[in-house]
Amino acid sequence: MSVFSWLPGLQAVRSYRREWLAKDVVAGVVLTTLLVPQGMAYAELAGLPPITGLYTSILCLLGYAVFGPSRILVLGPDSSLGPMIAATILPLAGADGDPKRAIALASILAIMVAAIMIVAAVAKLGFIADLISKPTMIGYMNGLALTILIGQLPKLFGFKVEAEGLIREFTGLVKGLANGEAVAAAAVTGIAGIALILVLQRWRPKVPAVLIMVVLAIAATSVFDLADHDVSLVGVLPKGFPPLTIPHVRLADLGPLFAGALGIALVSLADTISTASAFAARTGQEVRGNGEMIGIGAANLAAGLFQGFPVSTSGSRTAVAERSGAKTQLTGVTGAALIILMIVLVPGLFRNLPQPALAAVVITASLSLADIPGTARLWRQRKAEFLLSIAAFLGVALLGVLPGIAIAVGLSILNVFRRAWWPHDTELGRVEGLEGYHDVQSYPQAQHLPGLVIYRFDAPLFFANATTFRDEVRRLAKAEPKPKWIVIAAEPVTDVDTTASDVLEDLDEALNADGISLVFAELKDPVRRKIERYGLTRTIDPRHFYPTIESAITAFRHQTGAEWTAAADQATADQTGPGQNRRRNQPATRHSPSPPAS
Repeated sequence: MSVFSWLPGLQAVRSYRREWLAKDVVAGVVLTTLLVPQGMAYAELAGLPPITGLYTSILCLLGYAVFGPSRILVLGPDSSLGPMIAATILPLAGADGDPKRAIALASILAIMVAAIMIVAAVAKLGFIADLISKPTMIGYMNGLALTILIGQLPKLFGFKVEAEGLIREFTGLVKGLANGEAVAAAAVTGIAGIALILVLQRWRPKVPAVLIMVVLAIAATSVFDLADHDVSLVGVLPKGFPPLTIPHVRLADLGPLFAGALGIALVSLADTISTASAFAARTGQEVRGNGEMIGIGAANLAAGLFQGFPVSTSGSRTAVAERSGAKTQLTGVTGAALIILMIVLVPGLFRNLPQPALAAVVITASLSLADIPGTARLWRQRKAEFLLSIAAFLGVALLGVLPGIAIAVGLSILNVFRRAWWPHDTELGRVEGLEGYHDVQSYPQAQHLPGLVIYRFDAPLFFANATTFRDEVRRLAKAEPKPKWIVIAAEPVTDVDTTASDVLEDLDEALNADGISLVFAELKDPVRRKIERYGLTRTIDPRHFYPTIESAITAFRHQTGAEWTAAADQATADQTGPGQNRRRNQPATRHSPSPPAS
């Protein structure tokens, strides 16, 4: 069984049903019509010869078919990885742009991505895909879409721009157009290709739009003699299947390549997990993050050993396979076999394909990466996450693809840290007609007990927010009339580190000196044990830990005889502090009594 767990393809063969064969083969034929033009286009996007896109498509499909856990997920060259590959290998390939050296660098890059994925899978690090939040991923993809669009427009118009960076490329594009460098026939071919793909995808989504555009573009080459009108063509592809190749690069290249491989691996994993989850939900499968990393690693390793480049999951190609009736990875194997037959028997099949048509394929793919409605939704729903998205967008657009992914990851991590650093916190009171205890900012009419403050801090206590917690409690202690108990509604406090422990000890001593008791309610048992291990019960009375807020209030009323009174004076409720300013825009929070938590 351990062999089947590492080789899901063998398990698929054992459980294969005869009635699936025709559907898988037909889906494989349909898929091939998309794999060939996109593979060639995305290879050029990565700064590589078109044939490498076909080599990559073949090997990654075969590698994932053996090691990948998903039944129908389709891997291959991807528009989101193309700019990252180019940004990594082109500076190392040199000014002469030697294709053989670029291929070797890309192959090593794929092998590095494979190694990262496999090591991460063995270490069970599938959760790393969560490092990029949805808002930062939207911003990153928007920036990537704009970068791809600007980079492909010169090719669409039939000329080249020798520049790096979005602003310089855009400047070169404008200058080229102003100086009349555009080739009219190329521009017409490319723009017509874009229009045709978009129209067919919009109105006839089941029709293979890319294939139809490619066929018509090849036909237009012969009918209108596009080559005589200065339109560049793909030409005859190298014949035959690539041999097993161990790429050789300079030792000095390994550092920059590894940095690029880390970014590519992260984006590829995040894309694969999200796509696999979406399609698994339809088929009743469960997504295994570590298994997917093994599958991606195997696909990249196979591609890297046969003159290929890094790959990722393709949502669009997976959707095509699903709509065509695909049941298993035999669909991808069929596609790989058909591509092999093409490059072995008819390598000149796409020799008359115009280069602007490939640019049209890439540009339409880049448009699908952008998520303008998602960005608008962030603006309406949460301005802070909208700003994160814009920051990630600007990072990609202005600094480059690789710095952009680093910024996206960094912003996602900082956003998590920010929420824990400045969490929502509030005072609670009793509201007639409602169970439990509620935010006094949302319910100004909430009743309180004289001498008692109920305070909730919605985060674990650790080194970064311990002083924020302390300052809020100190502010509450200075209120008039002075409280006797400050009850911490501690259910959201899932941890207390040593720094926070020291802060709590000093805070409790200061409150005790002022005649105020610090009391905890609903503190989870693991956190309570940590507090005892830290020795905090030397200062905090062990009797001041209650299983529920209700039990703490009952104890206070028994001790003081206090009765519930009307809402506190609004001027007191409006006092500002580090937490109060944050609470004004927070939604109502219901806090019901609960049994002891463990």
